[in-house]
This record gives sequence, C-alpha cells and structure tokens, in this order.
Amino acid sequence: MNVEKWRFIDSGNASPSFNMALDEALLDWHSEGKIPPTIRFYGWNPATLSIGYFQKVHKEINLEEVNKNGLGFVRRPTGGRGVLHEHELTYSVIVSEDHPKMPPTVTEAYRVISEGILKGFHHLGLDAYFSVPKTDEEKNGLKNPRSAVCFDAPSWYELVVEGKKIAGSAQTRQKGVILQHGSILLDIDEEKLFSLFHYSSERVKERMKNAFKQKAVAINAMVEQPISIEQAKTSFFHGFEEGLSIKLEPYELTKKELEYVEAIMKNRYSNEEWNFKR
Repeated sequence: MNVEKWRFIDSGNASPSFNMALDEALLDWHSEGKIPPTIRFYGWNPATLSIGYFQKVHKEINLEEVNKNGLGFVRRPTGGRGVLHEHELTYSVIVSEDHPKMPPTVTEAYRVISEGILKGFHHLGLDAYFSVPKTDEEKNGLKNPRSAVCFDAPSWYELVVEGKKIAGSAQTRQKGVILQHGSILLDIDEEKLFSLFHYSSERVKERMKNAFKQKAVAINAMVEQPISIEQAKTSFFHGFEEGLSIKLEPYELTKKELEYVEAIMKNRYSNEEWNFKR
C-alpha cells in the first residue's frame, strides 16, 4: 500500500512576524498547487504573545506588561484567544479542504488533524485523549469564552490529560485550504501569562488564574523526567505520521520562497495596522 507523502518543515525559532507569514505563505502555495500538504514545527524568538484575529488589543491586552517582559506581539490569521509562546513546540498543518482525509465540517477536520497530536502525546508516554463538552454549561462556555487566555478551557476535540487541557489549536480556511496551528506546552509561567491581560479587578484576575491552574497543564508537569524540545519534535513527528497515516519528507525553504515570506511579513505581520487594528 502506498503511503501518502506530506512535506515537513522545521523552521526553528523565528520572529513572530516570520512565523505567521510563513504559515500564510504555505497556505498560498498549497492553494496554488505548488506544494503538497505540509506540517511545520517552529519556535519563537523572542517569546511572543499572539492574539486571535478577532481580539481587541486595547480592551484585552496589557501592552505595558508585554513590553516589560520583552515579548514579541503578533495577531494571528486564525481565531481564538491570547497565547504566550515561550516553552513550547508550535505546529502548523496546511491541507486542502477537499483532501480525502478531511471531513467537511470544521470540528471534524479539527479532530482528524489533531489525531497526529494525540499520537505524539502517546509517544511521550502521556495518556492524552480528546475532550468533548458534555453539559450545556460547557457547550455555552465555548460560544461565550469569559477569558482572553487561550488555555482557559478545553473545547471540542481539544487534547487533555487527567482532565486538563495540554494543547491549544486554532483553524482558518482560506482559498480552499485549511490552516491549523497550535501550541504544545512543555512548561508554562502562569504569573507571566496572567500579567499580559486586562481584568475588571485584581480579584477577578486571581479567580481566573486559580481556575486556569485547575483546567490547563504543561507536559513537564505530568512527567518524571523533563521533556526537551528535541524529544517533543521526534515524538510529534512520528505522531503525525501515525495519526494521519502519512510519510513526512523534510524540506528546506528556497531563497525565492523566503523572499515571498518576507514580503508578507512586511505587508502584514510586522505592520502595526494589522497587529493593532481592532
């Protein structure tokens, strides 16, 4: 049986504007038939707060703390809430909406793609599983999130270990292509994370922070020996191959491709009009 080959790019640590521009470039190239479906791993230099496409910066984000912590800042092309990208492996998946493996609905496509992440956690020895909101209260919470923080609660087919969210993802569909990207947390600095958002009072902030600790967890809080970024890359590389029944072929970007990415950076993700537009 022939196994489908997908492209794999490990672009290492890069600026927030480069990271988002490359995801967009991959979506463009795949929509034009120039590249096969692609999975990418990346990191952030500097550590960065990314916000969802629809978030209102001045209402929700404490930019003074973002700057004080020396963090990068970028608006994603996907929805969702604020994410502190620091001690994590970030992934993106680019695949056509009409790919035979992709169900037509966003939620089910999300589940299929996330199968690769699920298998990656299993390779690390973690008993991860998909969350499915059961109660009306949980389902309503998905429609009306109370917090600007992404890891505040699991949503449909989010990955959890021992009932706590351990990976957060977001998806957009443009030009007939699905772009799903997300964070796989190795460690998390809760104090820093919660300093980056506005709250109606200090009491509300503390309540949300305490609730967060009950709902979210990082990998290294669940294992006896700390997992390195290289171990995580190996586990999730094999996890995606196994979960999606594909073969990943490593690829290096060409000079021409990098120039295309840099043009998107300049026009959008390093542009204050884009990042602060809402």
